[in-house]
Amino acid sequence: MTERDFISQPYSKPVESGTVAWESPSNIALVKYWGKRENQIPENPSVSFTLKNCKTITSLTFSKKESELDFDFEVYLDGEKKDGFKPKIQTFFDRILEYLAFLKNYCFKIETSNTFPHSSGIASSASGISALALCLMSIEKQLNPEIPKEFFNRKASFLARLGSGSACRSIEGGIMVWGKTSAVEGSSDLFAIKYPYKVHENFRSYQDTILLVDKGEKQVSSTVGHNLMHNHPFAKERFRQANQNLEDLKPVLESGDLDTFNRLMEMEALSLHAMMMTSKPYFILMKPNTFKIIRKIWDFKDSTKLPIGFTLDAGANVHVLYPKHQGKTILEFIKNELVAYCENGHYICDEIGFGANQLF
Repeated sequence: MTERDFISQPYSKPVESGTVAWESPSNIALVKYWGKRENQIPENPSVSFTLKNCKTITSLTFSKKESELDFDFEVYLDGEKKDGFKPKIQTFFDRILEYLAFLKNYCFKIETSNTFPHSSGIASSASGISALALCLMSIEKQLNPEIPKEFFNRKASFLARLGSGSACRSIEGGIMVWGKTSAVEGSSDLFAIKYPYKVHENFRSYQDTILLVDKGEKQVSSTVGHNLMHNHPFAKERFRQANQNLEDLKPVLESGDLDTFNRLMEMEALSLHAMMMTSKPYFILMKPNTFKIIRKIWDFKDSTKLPIGFTLDAGANVHVLYPKHQGKTILEFIKNELVAYCENGHYICDEIGFGANQLF
């Protein structure tokens, strides 16, 4: 498919007003993407677990307006008006106007809330933008009821990508792939697809305990970090590494080899942060307690031989991943040894989820 396939078709049913609502999860990348080209095209493919409990709930109230000169919208987070969010959504609307012709025909009230701290490295933009994209697609579905479900999801992923790259991986559940690669049939730079190959039972109910080391706003945004990959001295090698790690991950997902899975996942996390620490200007998003948690995980793994591993998003928080059948022992270790390093002792127990869900 190309971008032209997503341009709006003539609408068959007039709609004056209404409200739609979706909840959409965050996701955690196993193979990371860091660096992008124009129009939110990734420099390398990525693979992610869709989460279940870390999600954004968004309702979109819309009503027809007379003027079609500009966008008309208000944004609320947890019931509080947030004009600071408007520039990002304005940019998003500018990018998707060609694909959603009705955007200037309505005034919108966007009401959103997260089940986790905003801007703390748990990819709130992924869940937030994907939830908004799904709400917009629900309006287009009302205007054109003939849109099939598969196209609905694919276009929602396409639109979400234009707001936040990783958001395209949050539409559906399980393991998602975004970025064109010969290793995955049907993969695309334009949208994410469900991982199409055999997955071992070990990975079907994987657990993710998120240790909230720092719940504050990140010092450097992901957008800035991605842009610093332009002219980065190690960028080409990083893109090559990510492609190879994705290739190496395929037999691991099929066989259920948890040791190799953890090595690949941890390598990807540390490579991501190595790119941040060697960019120009350089920056560090990890905190001292991030490093202490990693060392504790490694020591526990060495002494118990249990299949525990970690990954990091673009922030200080640590995602501790492990199979459900080892969950009792590992969660006990997390509570006894790792939670002390979290801000105010806060952590979130999550797991692989089934993707976004329409509320009304």
